[in-house]
Amino acid sequence: MLSQRQELILGLVVDAYLDTGRPVGSRAIVESAELSWGPSTVRAELAALETAGYLTHPHTSAGRVPTDFGYRRYVESIMLRPVARPPATAAEPDATRFRREVDEAMREATTALSHMTDLLALVVAPPLGTATIHRVEALLLQPDVVMVVAITSAGDVTKRAFTFQVPVDPGLVEWASSYLNETLVGIDLGARRIASRLAAPGLDPTEAAFIERLSPALVDLEQNPEETLYVEGAGRLLDERRSRDLPQIDQLMTALEQRASVLRMMRSAIDERSVFLWIGAENPQPELRSVSVVGANYGLGHRNLGSVGVVGPTRMDYETAIASVSEAARELSQYFENVYA
Repeated sequence: MLSQRQELILGLVVDAYLDTGRPVGSRAIVESAELSWGPSTVRAELAALETAGYLTHPHTSAGRVPTDFGYRRYVESIMLRPVARPPATAAEPDATRFRREVDEAMREATTALSHMTDLLALVVAPPLGTATIHRVEALLLQPDVVMVVAITSAGDVTKRAFTFQVPVDPGLVEWASSYLNETLVGIDLGARRIASRLAAPGLDPTEAAFIERLSPALVDLEQNPEETLYVEGAGRLLDERRSRDLPQIDQLMTALEQRASVLRMMRSAIDERSVFLWIGAENPQPELRSVSVVGANYGLGHRNLGSVGVVGPTRMDYETAIASVSEAARELSQYFENVYA
């Protein structure tokens, strides 16, 4: 259990180290914060914090730097405060700009988050299996060719054409569009659920046969549950000023290239209801244990759909990162609430 003075000194050390990247000594703390305690008192508290594992001595320097454990304590104190919205920037996500295709919304959110934090940003789009049917259209392309277009609430668009042996009644095609929308819009994807809806009694033989012919375009929707990971800002981690903070940058770049481990990491926190983060060795993916990850989930009131996050050195601006991922998640949640409406 840390004393109030130790909590304050730990916060001052982390803040100073985040600003300068250099080990922090007792005199610098006293001078910068204008504390009433002298350097000897601060030195004693620094030694106690080091013994407890919150700080460490790099090389032979008299200054201290935070450990992963120290960063964790610092971040937990930040998360107890009300989350402030990050300063507005030209690239900040805006719900009014998200009224477009989901792909564009994901890309805009990723780019904006990277700009706000000056870190690598990740956005995991919802897998198709979490979506519902948003709209269905049956279109008569040629007298004997009908195309079914299905749009999911996650923004996925699928289309399938069916060729008939005789010309199709345009009125039947128009009816099919209305019937499919009335029957399917708003239900979760899944072959059994959709098939049971399409098998509703009461249709005459011609209508039932036509719907049965078109049904594969809708029943097969769940066959591609692949998630999409959007990444922006890898170049920010390759900047020369960060080279000493990311000694294992090659492993990080390999993980980002393969993407599977990054997706597993982000999806492992899909049930979290607030900001989640891993600092250094806390990361569940071994190849990412040289960095910190700050993330937040977005979605609807009753379920999370995906997540946003930033990746950077353990010496990052955690307060800005937490505020930024919270804001991005809030904006994406608002976007998907409108899509699902």
